Amino acid sequence: MLTAIAAIGAIATLAAVFGLLLGYSAIRFHVEGDPIADQVDTLLPQSQCGQCGYPGCRPYADAVASGEAEINQCAPGGQAAMLGMAELLGREPVELGDAVEKPKSVAVIDEQLCIGCTKCLQCCPVDAIVGAAKQLHGIIASECTGCELCTEPCPVNCVRMVPIPQTIGTWKWPYPANQTFDYAIDSPESVEITHREAA
Repeated sequence: MLTAIAAIGAIATLAAVFGLLLGYSAIRFHVEGDPIADQVDTLLPQSQCGQCGYPGCRPYADAVASGEAEINQCAPGGQAAMLGMAELLGREPVELGDAVEKPKSVAVIDEQLCIGCTKCLQCCPVDAIVGAAKQLHGIIASECTGCELCTEPCPVNCVRMVPIPQTIGTWKWPYPANQTFDYAIDSPESVEITHREAA
């Protein structure tokens, strides 16, 4: 009984000491991120597609915030992302250039052709493809960002992109969710619409 109490006390003491050390280290060695890059990152669609020439949305946001990249390189974000970044950074809006805005689409795998090679599964940045080696693969449509990274590595061309029809259920507000704007409409009813940052 006495040894059990001693063991519990020793473990509790070690846990407290290590917890204090970790807490101190987190405060002492905290690396502050770039707040502008954080705001730019929230404007991007988080598809991690690499179409901008960077390995993901965060590296592109860092490059835009530091002035190394243009604000018109995000194809999935399109015009809305470019205008949001222009407003945030105080730059003039520019043409989309090579980043042509495409209709939103989702990947579809033709199960008759799929050989289960897992090449599409390995390159999906958001894990929207399910399957195993030598088994049929499938797409989780609600997770697919439409980045098209899975189409090229497929050796049998069984992955294709299907445009999502714009309906009431699939339409998204084109402005970033964290954008702040105020509208005051002068009318007899004095309607005022205010949109603030999303929680």
